[in-house]
Amino acid sequence: MTARLDLAAWSDASAVARRLAERGLSAPASAAKAGLLGRCARALEADGLGGGTPARAFFVPGRIEVLGKHTDYAGGRSLIAAAEPGIVLVAAARGDASIRARALDLAERCDFPFSADVEPPVGRWANYPMTVARRLARDFPGRRRGVDAAFVGDLPPAAGMSSSSALMVAWFLALAAVNRLDARLEYRAAVASPEALAEYLGAVENGQTFGPLAGDRGVGTFGGSEDHTAMLCSRPGSLAQYAYCPVRLERRVPMPAGYAFAIASSGVAAEKTGPAMSAYNRASRLAADAARAWREATGRTDPHLAAALASGERGAVAERMRGVLRRRTAAGPSPAEDLLARFSHFLAENEEVLPAAGDALADGRLDEFGRLVDRSQHLAGTLLGNQVPQTRLLARAARDLGAAAASAFGAGFGGSVWALVPGDDAAAFLEAWAGRYRAALPEDAARAAFFTSGAGPAAMEV
Repeated sequence: MTARLDLAAWSDASAVARRLAERGLSAPASAAKAGLLGRCARALEADGLGGGTPARAFFVPGRIEVLGKHTDYAGGRSLIAAAEPGIVLVAAARGDASIRARALDLAERCDFPFSADVEPPVGRWANYPMTVARRLARDFPGRRRGVDAAFVGDLPPAAGMSSSSALMVAWFLALAAVNRLDARLEYRAAVASPEALAEYLGAVENGQTFGPLAGDRGVGTFGGSEDHTAMLCSRPGSLAQYAYCPVRLERRVPMPAGYAFAIASSGVAAEKTGPAMSAYNRASRLAADAARAWREATGRTDPHLAAALASGERGAVAERMRGVLRRRTAAGPSPAEDLLARFSHFLAENEEVLPAAGDALADGRLDEFGRLVDRSQHLAGTLLGNQVPQTRLLARAARDLGAAAASAFGAGFGGSVWALVPGDDAAAFLEAWAGRYRAALPEDAARAAFFTSGAGPAAMEV
């Protein structure tokens, strides 16, 4: 099978599933994605495109943040994997610069120009493809080809698994492929690796400048590039430890043999809009304010907390940082106690918990790995302050039911919890886990979802 098939071919579920399985998706996940790709193709045919129309198809996974809560944008590290649920998109090139987007789950469509002047609507799904198109048109001007595209997913929305970032990555891959972006010298000079692409797409999402490519309107969140890195740089069957600003691989750790991730979407939306966006952005702002206080007090130019901690012996630097932050007053950008808590969380999660947990996992010491993950979960509630009762309950219940480790993940303030469990026991574990949740919080449980995932492959053109 080649990447460039016609619309009718993407409805051949068995052939498409084989291709996906060859790329590292499990058989059940491959069958599910093949069905979704066929649905996208048929939607485009129903909208007037002939079955013989050439079309390209893409899969982008969600991500599982094993450890590294709110560390990436502060230059820290995280332990990540690609989830098997994700988003699929089928795109047919147009002869003009119009984009016709169809969101099948919502039964909605949005038509807009592939233009540097398009105005994305904040708070709607169209914000994501329109932001990608706007930034690409600004960063790489010239003749542009639009697409007719349909997308759908089996990734729970607003569940902390980065459905919004997955949507942006899918639209980038489609527009870049149709416009042969990788053949342009200026693109290859700026985006020379999958890691660089992850960092670039993080900048597209948060609106920041990337190398020579000037910043522009993002989607409204001040995050980093962890999500995009997991989606673009993962390998099937393994976790990856990456550091950020810039994105760089530190190590890969095999998924423990015979284990899988059980995942509970809590039913509490972790949408990065409205009040949730303010809470998410506050954690980012506190990290930036702490780094700014350090620069002002020391005269150094360290851009983020990780760079500040790397400027000398860690214990001495940490003590000096605490002294700097204690001298901040409530009249400053952030109260001193909030800055101290934010720094203390970053120090513990990034410098203590995560490296030791990666070592334990690599050595097969799952008991120690579980204890370190428990500490991360505790710190998220006491210092980072991004947990809700539902995620606390799910993490605690998972451990009570025998999970080797369990933690909430993503931006927080809702979202999901992962649990590491033997694959053979996953179905029974999910049933018991869901039962505990229903008994304690029946209204939230009615909106929750429980499923399993391996550590899957990176985003791909199918």
